[in-house]
Amino acid sequence: MQSVSFTTKLQKRWEEKLFLCVNLDPDVSKFPTSITAGVSKEEAIFNFNKAIIDATNHVALAYKPNSGFYEAEAEEGMRALKRTSTYIHEAYPDIPVILDAKRGDIEHTNIGYAKAVFDELEMDAVTVSPYLGGASLEPFLSRKDKGVIVLVKTSNPGSGELQDLPVNNMQKLYQKVAWHVANEWNKNGNCAVVVGATYPAELQNVRAMIGDMPILIPGIGAQGGDIRETIHAGKNSKGAGIIIAAGRSIIYASNDENFASAAQKEAERLAEEIRKNL
Repeated sequence: MQSVSFTTKLQKRWEEKLFLCVNLDPDVSKFPTSITAGVSKEEAIFNFNKAIIDATNHVALAYKPNSGFYEAEAEEGMRALKRTSTYIHEAYPDIPVILDAKRGDIEHTNIGYAKAVFDELEMDAVTVSPYLGGASLEPFLSRKDKGVIVLVKTSNPGSGELQDLPVNNMQKLYQKVAWHVANEWNKNGNCAVVVGATYPAELQNVRAMIGDMPILIPGIGAQGGDIRETIHAGKNSKGAGIIIAAGRSIIYASNDENFASAAQKEAERLAEEIRKNL
């Protein structure tokens, strides 16, 4: 049976007016004792993720685990990541899963990365670095049913050190990357870009450059991005095209036994605020 493509899953969720991406970035030290008591780290991480997913799936456009949090826990963490991906696909098959891994290497190495992300972990999409050029990303780009989300303007305060460097005295580097994604790398229609909510002017600039392509927008919630400003700058001509990511403000809304219900309440609040500002 052929799997549903990342872009098809996104479109269906957007049609349901869902725009919130929940980051699944587990930190065992922040888990309540009811999750950690008497079980392995693998079980604790998976059970925590499962509780968050079950509590928020009705308002989630997508889920986005960051690989660093799982790699930090070695084999147990990676098994938990695989189980999390499998659980979402089985329990909520309409919801895409994005691996925030920021992969980027020479083409030969990216063949291995693409196989690991798409075939072994069964992710619907992955974030990638553009630094080695478009040819190096071909192992990702060639997977027509998978999403390739290219870093353009990231949400961290130091992003401008390189991303804002002038290119040809006309554009900044992040703008040049956005142009390449939209005009050269998106031949299979499976590309998206990352632009942080903490840079609304740059977000609006990128939207004007890339047309209706999807934009993954981190920086809402704990990082302080403004939802109204983000939506105004980022939505496409169809009133969609945005994947607004939030993590810590949702999954750690409470560190007590009510963590799942607190996560649900915060996710619902954010989802409603997004809808109000569309």
